[in-house]
Formats: sequence, structure tokens, C-alpha cells
Amino acid sequence: MTGMWLRLEWRRRGRSAVVLALLIAFALATVLTAVAGARRGLSAYDRLSELTRPSTITVLPNQPGFDWDRVRAMPLVEAVTTFVVTGFSLDDPAVSAEVSAFPPGDDHVFEGTEEPVVLAGRLYDKTRVDEVVVTPAFSRHFGRGVGDRVTLRLPTPEEARPDSAPVPFTGPQVRATVVGVIRSPWYVDPAGSSRGGVLVTPALFAAYEKNFVGPNREGYVNALVRLRGGTGQIEPFKRDLAALTGRPDIDVWNNVAEGDRLRRLIAFESVCLLLFGLAAFVAAVVLIGQSVARYTAAAAGSLRILRALGLTPGQAVRLLPGLPVVSAVAGALVAVVAALAASWWTPIGSASLVEPTPGFDADGPVFGAGAALAVLLVAAGSAASGWLALRRARGPEARSSLVAAAARLGLPVPVVVGARFALERGRGPDALPVRPALVSAVVGVLGVVAAFTFANGVQDAGSHPERYGQNYQLIGFLGFAGQFFADPAATLKVVTADPGVSAGTTATVGVAQAGATSITLFGLHDSDRPWRPVVTEGRTAEGPGEVMLGVSSAHRAGVGVGDVLTLTGPRGDHGFRVVGLGFVPTGPHNDYDEGGVVTAAGYERLLPPDGFKFLIAFAAVTGDPAAVMARVNTGFSDGMGLSPPDPPVQLAQMTGVEPLPLALAVFLGLLALGAVAHALVTAVRRRRHEMAVLRACGMTRHQARWVVLTQATILALTGIVAGVPLGLLVGRALWGVVADTMPFFYHPPLALLALLLIGPVTLLAANLLAVWPARLSTRSRVGHVLRTE
Repeated sequence: MTGMWLRLEWRRRGRSAVVLALLIAFALATVLTAVAGARRGLSAYDRLSELTRPSTITVLPNQPGFDWDRVRAMPLVEAVTTFVVTGFSLDDPAVSAEVSAFPPGDDHVFEGTEEPVVLAGRLYDKTRVDEVVVTPAFSRHFGRGVGDRVTLRLPTPEEARPDSAPVPFTGPQVRATVVGVIRSPWYVDPAGSSRGGVLVTPALFAAYEKNFVGPNREGYVNALVRLRGGTGQIEPFKRDLAALTGRPDIDVWNNVAEGDRLRRLIAFESVCLLLFGLAAFVAAVVLIGQSVARYTAAAAGSLRILRALGLTPGQAVRLLPGLPVVSAVAGALVAVVAALAASWWTPIGSASLVEPTPGFDADGPVFGAGAALAVLLVAAGSAASGWLALRRARGPEARSSLVAAAARLGLPVPVVVGARFALERGRGPDALPVRPALVSAVVGVLGVVAAFTFANGVQDAGSHPERYGQNYQLIGFLGFAGQFFADPAATLKVVTADPGVSAGTTATVGVAQAGATSITLFGLHDSDRPWRPVVTEGRTAEGPGEVMLGVSSAHRAGVGVGDVLTLTGPRGDHGFRVVGLGFVPTGPHNDYDEGGVVTAAGYERLLPPDGFKFLIAFAAVTGDPAAVMARVNTGFSDGMGLSPPDPPVQLAQMTGVEPLPLALAVFLGLLALGAVAHALVTAVRRRRHEMAVLRACGMTRHQARWVVLTQATILALTGIVAGVPLGLLVGRALWGVVADTMPFFYHPPLALLALLLIGPVTLLAANLLAVWPARLSTRSRVGHVLRTE
């Protein structure tokens, strides 16, 4: 009987079955791709770490002739790989000269830590000077892959000196072949950087050592270190390192903490993908579920005739899902194939930068469970809707208080009837579910408003650098490693004398320790128009015993405003009261959320003023920064002067995430439009008997059109009234989470243009969708409908 029924149904509704299969394939492929991509992204960094043995810390003594063999011999140290601070450039018209990476300082590169995965080609031969490996961004951006040649331009020995002014390198040229493309947690392309990096061999450093560390080897060699006990051994290592070297001020970066920050960003991107998949799932349930219900309602009419000939209710319910299940199986198979093909483009965003095995990926659990669930849902939905259609229950109809109020107010009949169609289910064969359309309208508006609110937060952060601490427009390096490039007092006087400069200061930068946390301290010098950092809580430091901490450094140190933090420097241990949290200037050894700001006197309690790592000038301008920069830089020597600061990598990461909520908004908007259109068309068809009765009682064609338009307007108004405030709250909450994660200074986003347009656009779209159903409602022949019904 089942085979006969399927053949009969295929002849009558074969096209509908094909359309249903395509709808299932499209929706399911979207869900599977999103969920599988999110799962792949969530595990990408951990899978890369398992393969590459990432370094625990970066140690930056910035000291000529530092003995790394003694560090390797420390009990807590598992592996050390050194790198030279002085780099090189690329002498190639097709490749940016700024592309480079720190050269390895010994033969231990790729040994015991940061053992990279090879995405293409092979690792270089450490004994050859003419081989290099590159990162994926370099290969992708410049089109230089395995087998291609690049020209390295080295510095001269004088240009490699730490105290030399930054100038274009003019040293030897070395032709090298790209032999591999690599990736590890340290050799990862940062978000927003399209240039990538090039890594040379230890043999090149050995052959041209003076070109990298200067004529008297006064250059710096720092290192990546893997500790045997992980991050729990950072504080003991720092104590042992201070005892070994006599230097408690050596800067130590927690690489694992940076990895955790990247994990949080990837998790946020993955949640966005999962939400996108959830939206696609809701769309499938609403739209495809209604298509299945329409099919079973139509097929139930044929089965009623067979029931009169002896077909039992159980047999009828078992027959109805037959063709929809066949469509579901076919659609699920197509969806799995499409999702497998789409896996070449996942994961997305930051996860794509750390994926150790990019390319094809078959997520069996997701694809298998998703396909099975789709078939089960179609089978269950068609059986349930068929059972209801066969039962044709005629219970009392639920009434809407809003419809009753409209009737009592004496509103026109088309308005009252349209409100009934929008808000009341009806009963018997004319019954229609109204909640899915209402919920879809709300979710659609909510998603659009939330997405544009979130996007406004991203745009606000991008257009207001003070959100990430850059309330200064110009920055310049006046000294490095205790060597002065310019007189700081004279420089500050020249800078602040410019009429376009509203505030300026110089800062001595060094590193203090707070237990396992390194704190890059900015000691601000006095100025007539002092510059002050961005404070998110409390205030900036004003006395010698006060410190304003970067928000991430405060979190790592476990302190807040009002607490006393013990800082350790070459001049001993001193307690500093935390008077504020905020953002500090971005430096070579810190991000904008890491470090602290103290007064010059507070700095000198811990660190000698002539033993600084960096000496930096800041200037906040009120006019055109380029014009101010051109004026103040006339007093500097070549290669020196002030320049605009670079935006942080977190902003590029955030910009990369922005399309996800917008894509989700588009999908939810299409869901809402589809649900409203389906509700309008279905209401016209299923309630044609009621409309025919009203037409027979005197309702005109014009009034019949207004019934459908009123229904569409009520659906749209429901979405606007509930969706706009909820969308604003959701968008702000989402941006608050992201701002806290990055972190950015939280400023409540307000997508004013979107809020002004969402109402009119929603109403217009709903009424445009109602035009065709409204015309259908006037084409029915009243007498024919009343006779057949």
C-alpha cells in the first residue's frame, strides 16, 4: 500500500516534493556548515598547540651578549629558541619592504618549542643561507609560494646598532628560495595584517652576524622559552632568572595568556556562527514546517476517501509522511555534500589564522546527526499535521482581546477581520497557526536592530581611537635602551609650542614585576599641558606611590581600584596603590590594555631614569595631525620625529567579526519576510470560505484587499514594537561582552539611522508582500466557493 501511495502522490505532487527537497537541502546545508565551522574553529587553536609545543613565555632582556646557555640549563626550562631583534627587509618591487620576521639567533629554532606545522613544502635546511619559509598571509598576499625566489636586504653593521636611527637598510643582498609555508602559535599571521612574514635560517645569522647585532655585537638577542610546568612556573622562573642575572627588570611576556585572548575571540566568532546556524534552523522549522503542513493537509483530503473504504486512522497517519520523508532524505544527502564542499572555506575569522589543517574537513558527528534529525523532524511534523488534518477538531476558538477591543471601538470591518487573521488561529479546517508568523516578525526585526547596533559599536571603536586608549594622535621614540636619540625636554618644548597641539608629554618606559605578571611602566614627565591616559575606572596616578593599571594587567595581577600592589624593580620592592584602571600607550613590549602609568617620581622608586627601555613622546592635537606632524618634525634629524600610532590588532580582529552579525541579520530578515509572506498567502487560501461569506454579505473588493493589508500591518507592527527594544538590548549586551573581551572602552552603541528606518521599512516590506495575496483574495468566485465549502 505504501508503494502504491507514493506512486500516486508523486504523480500528483512530484514538483512540490522536489521543491521541498531543495528547501531542506538549502536550510540543512546552511545549518551543517555553520555548526561544523563553529566546532572546527573552537578547536583550531588547541589542535595547533598539540602539534607545535608552543612557547610558554617570551623573555626580553634586551642586553648585548646575554648568555642563553645558562637559561637553557635552568631546571624549569624545557626548551629555548632565540631570535635577533634586528631584522631585514625584502628588496623586491613586487613585495613590501616591511615584510620580515625576527631571524633565529641559534640552531635551536623549531626544536622543543614552536615546532611549526608545514602547510606546504618543507622546513628549511638550517645550514643553508639561501632558503626561507613564509607564513600563509605572505604567500597569499604576494603570490610567492614554494619554489619562488625572494631577495633579502640586510642592514649594515652600523644600521644594526640598537642606538642607530631607523633608516632603510643598505647592507648585503641575499637571494633565497621559499621552500615551505608554516604555522605555529608564535608564527601566526595577526588579524588585519595581510603582509605575513618571512623566516630565514640560522646559517644566515651565522654568516652575517655583525649585520644583525652590530660591529661589536651590541645588538639584542631575545628568546622564546617553554617551561616544564607551564604557566604555573612563570613566577618561580622569574625569581630564578633574577637571581641568575641580577636583573629583576627583565621583561617576560606570558604567551599562554595571549593565546587565551585569541581563544576568547575565536569562541565569540564561533558563537556567532552557531547563532547563524540556529537562525537557519528556526527558518527551516517555520517555513519548511509550514510547507509540510500544507502538503499533508492537501493529501489528507485524498485519504478521507480511502478511509470511507476501510482505511484505518493509523494506516492513514503512517501513509501521509511517505513523500515528505523521501524529500527529506534526498535533501539531507544534497545538504551533506554541500556542507562537505563548504568545509574548504571554514573556519572563518581568527580561527582560520590558527587552523593547522586547512582545507577539506568531514565532521561526521555533525553531518550524520544533522541529516538524521532533519529526516526525523519532517517525518514527525508530517505525521502530526496529518493526524490533526484528519481529526478536524472543532473545539472553541481562542479569541484575541485586541480584536475584541477593535470591534467594540467600531473600527472598519476590514480592520477587524484583518486583525482576526493576524492574531486568531481560527478553528476546524480554516484553523491557521499565527504564532510562528508573529514570532518570526519579532525575531527578524530583533536580529536586524541587534546587528546594526553591534556594527555601530564596531564602527564607533574604529572612528574613536580613544576607545582603545589612543587619545593621542602622534607618537615618537626619543630613546632606546638608555640611549638618547633626542633631548626629551627640548623636544617636548618644541612639540607643545605648536598651536595644533593640545597636550603632550614624554614618558620613560621600563618593566617592573608584580609576581608572575610583568608590568610595563610609563613614567610620565611633567608638562605645562600634560597628556593623560584614558581611565575606565578611578583616576590616573598623581603621587609617587600611585599607579593606574591597564585593565588586563590588573586582571592578571588580581587587583582593583583601592588595592595595594607590590612592584619589584632594580631598586627594590615598593607598594603602589592602584588608583585607576584604563588603557596605556601601546609600546613595543605591551598592548594598550597591559602595563601601568605612574609619575616620574613613582617610576624612579623602582627603575633608574637612565636605564630605560624606551623614551617616548606623546602629543594630542586638535587640528590636522598630518599638518602638525609636518611642522614639528622639521626640527628632527632624518629618520626621527613623530608619527601617527598604529591601531591595535584587536581592532582588526573586531572588524573581521563584524560581518557575522550582519549576515545573521540578513538571514533573520529573510526569515521574517518569508514567514509573513507565507502567513498572508495561507490565510487567503485557507480562509476563503470566511471571506466568501463576508463578500456575500456586502464586503467590496477594495475592503477585501484591506483585510490582507491590515493583517500584514499588524504582523509588522508586532515585530517593530517587540523587536526594536529587544534588538537594542541584545545588540548592546553583545557589544558589551565584546568590548570587555577585547577590551575596549564601552560606549553604548546607538544605530540611530537603523532605528529610524526599521519601522518604515518593515511596514513597507510587509505591505508590499501583501499586494499579491490581496489581489488573490478578490479573484475567488463567491458562489463557487460557497458551494464547494
